[in-house]
Amino acid sequence: MSTLTGKHVLRTDLLSNEELELIFSTASRFENALRSGARLTNMEGQVLATLFFEPSTRTRLSFETAMLRLGGQVISMADPKASSTAKGESLADSVRTVAGYADVIVIRHPQKGAAQEAADAVAVPVINAGDGTGQHPTQALLDVYTLRKEKGSLHGLSMALVGDLKNGRTVHSLVYLLARFGVRLLFVSPRGLEMPPELNAELKKLGSDVSEGRDLAAAMRESDIVYVTRIQRERFDDPAEYDRLKGSYVLDMDMIRQAKPGITIMHPLPRVDEIAREVDAYQGAAYFRQAANGVPIRMALLALVTGRE
Repeated sequence: MSTLTGKHVLRTDLLSNEELELIFSTASRFENALRSGARLTNMEGQVLATLFFEPSTRTRLSFETAMLRLGGQVISMADPKASSTAKGESLADSVRTVAGYADVIVIRHPQKGAAQEAADAVAVPVINAGDGTGQHPTQALLDVYTLRKEKGSLHGLSMALVGDLKNGRTVHSLVYLLARFGVRLLFVSPRGLEMPPELNAELKKLGSDVSEGRDLAAAMRESDIVYVTRIQRERFDDPAEYDRLKGSYVLDMDMIRQAKPGITIMHPLPRVDEIAREVDAYQGAAYFRQAANGVPIRMALLALVTGRE
């Protein structure tokens, strides 16, 4: 059995280096098997429950695809208004109930800390698919997996992270892994949407090389990768504040031509208007390859936490 068998996956900073390498090597093995046309049965007889209290396209569907590719089955709650949550049922009671139906649970919830609350309530493995402005560990894992495939190694790389860094759970998870691999971090955000100061402080304690600024073009001249995130309408209480900040950064081909040669463009998606459509044809535009990498990474996680790798 792997070191992840029976464990919850809630935060990237709780994963050991050994566990990270196990996840990446297992994902690569599954990806190669799929490419060769192999039929996988690792999760045969197992049931995955996906509980999504917030909208999702890539995360939910890639988890469900991952389970099906491994020969397992899926039960899904994609609309909390059609569940007993609408009747006032607590999260803990919902998860305890579902644990009686499934062998592993994937949960997304608007409340920071909800994944931990779910994990505390049940014995089956819980995987965090995003908890409010907290973390999104499986996105960070597929991001690093993508970087390794695109760049070969993370050693000596510089990455600009752009957009809503205050509320962006994808970047909150990712920076812990990037710091561990020694990636230089350049944070670019509008005023008021900077990376949380406590997270900055943690990164500096880890010895990470971190700088902050507002100039995307300048950051791109120094970066091997630019990781673009959208300004998230759903995180704003004041619509006027969202309208003021949306469109703060729009990456287009003119900026890429002036950037560091060979720069790779990443985005956790969905994209709104922060990357011009013309960039899609650029060879270094990796965001759709990045999204596809969610399937092997999530296959690896499902198999590893259930001991069926």
